[in-house]
Amino acid sequence: MPTPRLRIAPSPTGLFHVGTARSSLFNWLEARRTGGAFLVRIEDTDTERNSTEATDGIFRSLEWLGLDWDEEPVFQSHNRERHVAAALALAEAGLAYWSDPMPLASDGKPEPYDGRDRDRDLDRVDGRALRFRTPRDGGEEVVHDLVRGDPVFSHDTIEDFGLLRGNGEPLFLLGNVVDDLDQRISHVVRGEDHLPNTPKYQLIWRAVAPDVPLPTFAHLPLLVNEQRKKLSKRRDKVALSQFQADGYLAEVMVNFLCLLGWSPPDGRERFVIKDVVSEFSLADVISSPAFFDVKKLDAFNSDTIRELGPAAFTDAAAPFFSDRGLDLTVAEPLLSEVQTRVVRLAEVPAMVDFLYEKPADVPYEDRCLWVPADWDKAVRQAGDGAAALLGAVADGWSACDWSAAAVRAVVEAAGEVAGINLKKAQAPVRVAVTGRAVGPPLFESVVVLGRDEAVDRVRAARARLVP
Repeated sequence: MPTPRLRIAPSPTGLFHVGTARSSLFNWLEARRTGGAFLVRIEDTDTERNSTEATDGIFRSLEWLGLDWDEEPVFQSHNRERHVAAALALAEAGLAYWSDPMPLASDGKPEPYDGRDRDRDLDRVDGRALRFRTPRDGGEEVVHDLVRGDPVFSHDTIEDFGLLRGNGEPLFLLGNVVDDLDQRISHVVRGEDHLPNTPKYQLIWRAVAPDVPLPTFAHLPLLVNEQRKKLSKRRDKVALSQFQADGYLAEVMVNFLCLLGWSPPDGRERFVIKDVVSEFSLADVISSPAFFDVKKLDAFNSDTIRELGPAAFTDAAAPFFSDRGLDLTVAEPLLSEVQTRVVRLAEVPAMVDFLYEKPADVPYEDRCLWVPADWDKAVRQAGDGAAALLGAVADGWSACDWSAAAVRAVVEAAGEVAGINLKKAQAPVRVAVTGRAVGPPLFESVVVLGRDEAVDRVRAARARLVP
């Protein structure tokens, strides 16, 4: 039996979609399970929308996910002459014909093609498209699909579809088939949105290479959001690069994508992808829509972050500091506390940004991420004695030993004088020091910030209450 050959063929016209990432993963898993080849082909025939940035994004995304490919990537545009030659051969054999442009409808779009040129025997001239002559014999196309069974498409429902545009450029479907033949693709694994085109794919394949068996198809389930609507870039976060920028770990994303239509036989949900290669099977992929559950993804990510060793967590967080021009070493004393409190790595710098001092002439409110609502709530909790409490804390911190225990004792004592417990007492202090109500442990944070800056911030906060 020939070695399986699978491919992913994204178009470089936008950001790398999570659906394409899932398709890439399933192709890669099947190739690795069977000892086959995983190939990358860039479908770059849409010259008006292609971009170098999008092409680079495809490779960066695959590399981030750890999906290594086995041969040099192929660019479909490089095979243009092969595509045109295949189309013209079909025309010469009477399996395709030339067709005039359709007139425009009232909305400015061409009217649907009605077969008017099928029997006119038109010559090839500029502006005429080449259309495939779909059989009108009452026959049907049966798509043998590992996921969906054997859906049937009557030839009568398939229009005479285009092979070459009026300007002579090959259309996507033609290039797709010819390139799959040239690359000896054995399995076509892609999203279910491609299923309606598969009967046309089969017609072209058999017309171009009647003696070559069709590939095995597997159309993966639709990805849907929590409203069970198809993921849409207009409504949902769908670009893989966005998840990477938000601080999802690559191993978590691969684990999560793997569960979008498949799961190990024992039903476990947390795993390292290399450990399930031998268990994966396209035949076990479900056909019902797969819920892209962001809450589950968040849970996976936060759990995995907590499981990282100190050095691994620091390394993982480092790029999110450097991207913001922040020195990671300033925050290192608090990273172990932050690690247990974040869901995504991008949250780490924001948890400790109060440590990064601004010039003295910068207004206090701009020296850390000041959240007015948090301040108002904290002051209400402290009651009428909020100003006195902050003054006592500033005075106490100016003279106490500089340790978390001593800093805490000052706040606790100030709260007792004000007649409130420690929780309510530390609320305005936390916002005064960090700018917000939530963050790493307060007293350890104050020590890392430093005595002078901490006292200065508390006094500045008190001045807001007693100008």
